[in-house]
Amino acid sequence: MTKPIYAVGDIHGQTAQLERALELITADGGPEAEVVFVGDYVDRGPDSRGVIDRLMLGQAEGRNWTCLKGNHDRMFCWFMEDFPREDPHLPVELYYLQERIGGATTLASYGIDSGPRDRKSEVHAAARAAVPAAHLDWLHALPLSHQAGEQFFVHAGIRPGVPLSEQVEQDILWIRQGFLENPTQHPHLIVHGHTAEDRPVHYGNRVDIDCGAGYGRTLVPVVFEGDQAWCLTVEGRKPLVPGS
Repeated sequence: MTKPIYAVGDIHGQTAQLERALELITADGGPEAEVVFVGDYVDRGPDSRGVIDRLMLGQAEGRNWTCLKGNHDRMFCWFMEDFPREDPHLPVELYYLQERIGGATTLASYGIDSGPRDRKSEVHAAARAAVPAAHLDWLHALPLSHQAGEQFFVHAGIRPGVPLSEQVEQDILWIRQGFLENPTQHPHLIVHGHTAEDRPVHYGNRVDIDCGAGYGRTLVPVVFEGDQAWCLTVEGRKPLVPGS
């Protein structure tokens, strides 16, 4: 019998949503369930610090949890460097502490207030003093991908036509164009987040599990067994099939 693999999409600082998802997973697969989180633990939501604490605690307790890196996780790490670095993939009008990106809410979860007239250098210095080094070490060390069974898990997606072993970090963390609209089959079913939907969607060659928790929508975990998939709800498993 195929061992179930559970997946959780972008959490974005929503600890209550994370706990709800974990309760659904435990009810379905028990405390030893294998879970893959596809990144974006920080920004936008109110408790990025709490999300990181919860995931680190679960791993320290020996839970079978794989936490992948998302683009927001990398942006947070880059902002926290000795000299804050902005991601060059962002449009010119956007920057990490802007509301649309949500970095200011991440800093707020560590007790750092920042407003539009505050000096970035002062906010950065306060953040460097407040954010635990263990959190940044954990984020830096997160893997970019994970293969389990018939699924290949990443944050944003892959570059079609490029072997999975040769995918580059920038595509794994940011890709949309060239991947989302591509209908061809990949070596494995790609399970990803990054592009917010109202609910998990199965496209045949990929499954998007970003349910928009960063925008206040419900985080819905997904379970895979072989080539079959289900959404987990309080009523139990609901089939997730291509085109659904």
